[in-house]
Parts: sequence; C-alpha cells; structure tokens
Amino acid sequence: MPIVLVNMMEGRNDAQKEAVIEEVTAALVRALDAPRESVRVLINELPPQHFGIGGQSAKKRGR
Repeated sequence: MPIVLVNMMEGRNDAQKEAVIEEVTAALVRALDAPRESVRVLINELPPQHFGIGGQSAKKRGR
C-alpha cells in the first residue's frame, strides 16, 4: 500500500487539495502499477511561520 505525505503551506481550497489527491494517486498507479484503492495520500498543512525558505520563514518572507 503506497502512502504519500504532502506537506504544504495553508491556504489552498478544498478543490485544490482534491486535485492534489487525484493527481498523486494517478501518478502512483502509473509508476508503481499499484491498485488505485491501495493508494493513500495525506495532506499536512503548515502555517507560514512553520515553513522555511532560504533560511527564513515563509511568513517573514511575505509568502
């Protein structure tokens, strides 16, 4: 059973998150020949102050 954890900053809407789940699932089915029903996709949303880019938090960078 493939399990994928996607970490991203907060702010995407439900439709965007559904699209990520669908696209990641489809990629794993193609790449691994895994049964679609066996794929698990977990989305972990992080606040900008918990996401670092180039030595600064995304919040500090204004993202």
